[in-house]
Amino acid sequence: MMAMPDESRPVEPVAKPPQRIVLVTGALGAGKTTAMRALEDLGWEAIDNFPIRLLDRLLETGPGTAHLDAGAPIAIGFDTRTRGFDPNAIIARVKKLSQRSDLSITTLFLDCGGAELQRRYNETRRPHPMSDEKPAEAGIAAERELLEPLRRWADVVLTTTDFTVNDLQTAIRSHFRQGAPPRTVITISSFGFSRGTPPLSDLVFDMRFLANPHWVDDLRALTGRDAAVGDYIRRDPAWGEAFARIRDLLLLLLPRFEDQGKAYVHIAFGCTGGKHRSVFMAEQIACALREARFSPTLLHRNLGARAADLVERSGAWATR
Repeated sequence: MMAMPDESRPVEPVAKPPQRIVLVTGALGAGKTTAMRALEDLGWEAIDNFPIRLLDRLLETGPGTAHLDAGAPIAIGFDTRTRGFDPNAIIARVKKLSQRSDLSITTLFLDCGGAELQRRYNETRRPHPMSDEKPAEAGIAAERELLEPLRRWADVVLTTTDFTVNDLQTAIRSHFRQGAPPRTVITISSFGFSRGTPPLSDLVFDMRFLANPHWVDDLRALTGRDAAVGDYIRRDPAWGEAFARIRDLLLLLLPRFEDQGKAYVHIAFGCTGGKHRSVFMAEQIACALREARFSPTLLHRNLGARAADLVERSGAWATR
C-alpha cells in the first residue's frame, strides 16, 4: 500500500533567500547616476542620495513601487554630498547590518582618474562640490582623501577612467544581473512609404524590390495576410534569398541587442502602400522569430487604409 503523508508532522517553512542590498558610492563624476539607472533597469529598487544612517528604517518598510515585492533587491546611492556622510560611521553601520542572515550587502565603489574627472567637470562647466572656489583638481584631491576608507573597504571597485557610458552599463549588468538577462521587447511592423517611415524604427527594410500584387486584378483587394498574395510574392525570384538573409541577420543581431541591454527593438518593413509586400514579409519574419523562441509583437500600420490604394493607382510610387 502507498504510504499516506503524516499530517501530524509540522511543515517546515521554506527559508527565504537573503535580500540583496548594493550600496553605490564613489568619486563625484565617476558614474554613479549611470550605475543607478542600470541597476534600476535590472529590476533593483534604486534610491539615490540616501542618508545611510536611515538604512535600518528603510529596510523595515516595503518597496516604493507596487510592482516590486518586499524582498526585491535595493540599490542605494550616496556620496560626499549626502547628508551626514561619514565613511567610518557608514562602514561601522554596514558591518553591523551584514551580520543579519536575511541581508546580503555589497558595496560598489566607482573610481576614476583625476585627469579624466577634471576633463568631465570642464565639459559640464560645473564646479566640484568640494573645490571651495578653487580649481576642480583641489576638490578632487580632497574628496579622494575623504573617500579612501570606503574605497579600501568596498567589495567591488570599478575604475571608469576609460569607460564609455555603455561600458559602465555592461559592467553593472555583469556584476549585478539577477538570473537570466531580460528579453528585448521586439516589435515587427509593416508600413507604406506613402505615409512616411515609422519614426521610432531601429531597423527598416524596403520591400519595394519584390513583385507588386497590386497590379494583379485578382489580388488588389487582398492583403499580405491572404494566401494568394503570399504565393504570388514567393514566386518572385528574389523572395527566397532576401527572406533568408533578413531572417539570418535578425537572428544574429537580436541576441547581441539583448547582451547590450537594449530594452526595445522595432523592425519595420515597408512597401508602397503598406498592404501587400511589407505585410507578408512582416508576417513571415514574425513567424521565423517565434520559431527561434523570440516573442515579437506584430503591427500593420497601414493595412486597410484607402489612401494606400489611391497612391498605388497614381503610379507615382508604384513599382511593377
